[in-house]
Amino acid sequence: MTQTVLILGAKGRFGRAATQAFANAGWNVRALSRAGDGAPLAGVSHVACDVMKRDALVAAARGVDVIVHAVHPAYQHWTKQMPIHTRNVIAAGRASGATVMVVGNVYPFGENAPELLSESGTFAPTTRKGALRVTMEQAFADAAEQGLRSVVLRGGDFIEKTKTGNWFETYITNKVGKGIFTYPGRMDAVHAWAYLPDMARAMVGLAEKRGALPPFASFGFEGYSLTGAELKAVVERQVGQSLKTASFPWSLMRIIGLFSPLIREVNEMRYLWDTPHRVDGSALAAALPDFTPTPLSTAIAEVLGTAPETLVDQAASAMRSA
Repeated sequence: MTQTVLILGAKGRFGRAATQAFANAGWNVRALSRAGDGAPLAGVSHVACDVMKRDALVAAARGVDVIVHAVHPAYQHWTKQMPIHTRNVIAAGRASGATVMVVGNVYPFGENAPELLSESGTFAPTTRKGALRVTMEQAFADAAEQGLRSVVLRGGDFIEKTKTGNWFETYITNKVGKGIFTYPGRMDAVHAWAYLPDMARAMVGLAEKRGALPPFASFGFEGYSLTGAELKAVVERQVGQSLKTASFPWSLMRIIGLFSPLIREVNEMRYLWDTPHRVDGSALAAALPDFTPTPLSTAIAEVLGTAPETLVDQAASAMRSA
């Protein structure tokens, strides 16, 4: 029997990838966004709903087997919106009986965590956003005691082909055509990256094995663990030339952060570029032994050549409009 998944935030970064991955796997997909629009795709129906509205979300989730929680408000709205989203998604999951799949990040571990970020480790957030994520995940863990089933899949910074403002294509590689590789942190510090099509495929795999998982389960998606120097070398091989290394203008970002709430929140997460970290994917490998990740060179080649406006450009625009 064909299963049905409801993708919350279907027009966002992970949501788009999840919509494609579940459709490719033969699921019926309800792609939910506030506008309810989107490109036609076989097996996909578009649903208009605001996740801030509980009754509407509960209605949208009727009859689904899985809910993918991929809603990601702008940083400056996390404090107000994230708790409401969490309560409403839990309500929708309990009412429908669906398993909730949560897109996790590395923020809960904090700046003082060991390099290997394991799901068996201890959360010790050192930022406001990290603390909010810990509270969110704990709410899902607590809801397991009332019958909700949920799975967290945690990854590092996203890599994808679509121009959405991610670090990789927005700033790090947006000037490779001019011979410049820009890096926002230590070149010798390991950084965690998640190729979105792969992470979405892994979520499908977990969704299809959800019945064998504990009521609340958490997995790390290893992706690619690379120092800035290693990433630069991969990019240089793909473009066939040596690149000059440029640094990210954090001093300018601090000034702009005085006027822009968004950039102020970006600045808070700077530590991730100087603190070595990689995601432990051993539990996921055990759960999905047949999962084959995309080779790094293939993923990098797919996203090169994109050049959206940089974070600095966005910040300058925000300051001008402040």
